[in-house]
Amino acid sequence: MPRLARSDWYDLARDMNWTVSYVDEAEAWPEELSASQGIAAEKWWGWDEPYKVSYPEYVHNQVGKDAGVYAVNSVVARSRMFAELDPGWKSAIIAHYGAIAIGEYLAGIAEMRMGRFGRAAAWRNMAMFGTMDEIRHGQIQTYFPYGLLDAEPRADWAHKAFHTNEWGAIAARHLFDDMFTANDAVSTALQLTFTFETGFTNLQFLGMAADAMEVGDLGFSTLISSIQTDEARHAQQGEPTIKILIENGHSEHAQKLIDHMFWRSWHVFALLTGLSMDYYTPLEHRSQSFKEFMDEWIVKQFLDQFRDVGLEPSWYWKDHFLTELNWYHHALHLGVWFWRPTVWWNPDGGVSPAEREWLEEKYPGWNDSFGRYWDEIGRNVRNGKPELTLPETFPMVCNMCQIPLVNPAGFASGHLKSPLPHILDHGGRRYTFCSEPCQWIFQQNPARFEGHMSIIDRFLAGQIQPPTVPGALAYMGLSPEEMGQDAEDCAWAFADATSLKKGA
Repeated sequence: MPRLARSDWYDLARDMNWTVSYVDEAEAWPEELSASQGIAAEKWWGWDEPYKVSYPEYVHNQVGKDAGVYAVNSVVARSRMFAELDPGWKSAIIAHYGAIAIGEYLAGIAEMRMGRFGRAAAWRNMAMFGTMDEIRHGQIQTYFPYGLLDAEPRADWAHKAFHTNEWGAIAARHLFDDMFTANDAVSTALQLTFTFETGFTNLQFLGMAADAMEVGDLGFSTLISSIQTDEARHAQQGEPTIKILIENGHSEHAQKLIDHMFWRSWHVFALLTGLSMDYYTPLEHRSQSFKEFMDEWIVKQFLDQFRDVGLEPSWYWKDHFLTELNWYHHALHLGVWFWRPTVWWNPDGGVSPAEREWLEEKYPGWNDSFGRYWDEIGRNVRNGKPELTLPETFPMVCNMCQIPLVNPAGFASGHLKSPLPHILDHGGRRYTFCSEPCQWIFQQNPARFEGHMSIIDRFLAGQIQPPTVPGALAYMGLSPEEMGQDAEDCAWAFADATSLKKGA
């Protein structure tokens, strides 16, 4: 039997739509799970993904990628490559594994929801490939750190983080539950695949792979590159979904969904990637600052995307997002380092004289704003008073992004008009927000968020016993051996002002 050309059968195989007759359409695609906005089924059948792949092609490609990446991992495991990596870079990848690995499994739930409740057969077909992608990403990002356990016990947090009440894990779970595990098909397409993957993680993985190769971390570079090629394909489910919404008069709904998740993604992205790029990556291997990366890749990318699909930049774009690019991750870094016992990685101070010179060049005014805090911390370290560099209590936490409030640092650096948080009394309870966009997201749908308690809410409600810092650390699941310490034992505080190499 002659083999048909791909073009002879592909469209038929991936686009088998039909009108259901054995049940009502509303039963087959409940609105709370599909969120099709009342658009007729036939309108959705015009959904057309830009990246097309058949199942045999998919399997062939994935087998090749897995063979390559596992081969590299096997070689790296038999070498001293990980042991010889810069301590700050090790912290960056341990933080990544804990925040992302199990989240990839959860993203598989999102893809499965689109694969069942997406309103077009072509969409459901693409989502099932995405499901297999995300399962693979979860597997590979829990397997690789498992091989690091002898050298770095904290690598266990790739499995452990999402099963604890550590504050960073709570923030990641809160975001991912909102984005995909508790979301409908249409919202998931716009918020996960268009906003989070196309707008943030796809580009982040490209940058991280390049940085890892530059640092000499061949294993992590190969891993991230392998994942990114999957993301580039299934992330394209968002754009055709947006087009259907806009063509049928629902541009406002699409805009709101994107505005909601862009802000939420940005805050977690700043926490995870901002610290890694500007403080944890060895100075000699920093190709650009986090702000430069954001300006070149994220900002430009999103402006182009908004223009291409007919939407506008988010209402908070200029006065909130672009402003935070200058200060937010610096404030987070200061807070994470000070409260380092509360995280599962070793934060790298990254403020030696040479690094401070670089930070001042990239962020004019850094020395006068954030540098003065590090001046005091450095004096305490050199004077043998490490207890003054550790917390005795906890900061307030935003009831939306679940990240500690750093408003005073933003105010002191001249970027915020007030050091105070945003307060909202709702339903007999007081909520605290770090920013106007976080409060706006809450007020758009209070019922979705009002039942959740932040780590500080739990502390004040008496759920954490004893109500002390050690009691809270135990509640977070952090053993003394797992609590974060300075990645280089505060070598930056003793560095010679002429040093050009981190930690020298």
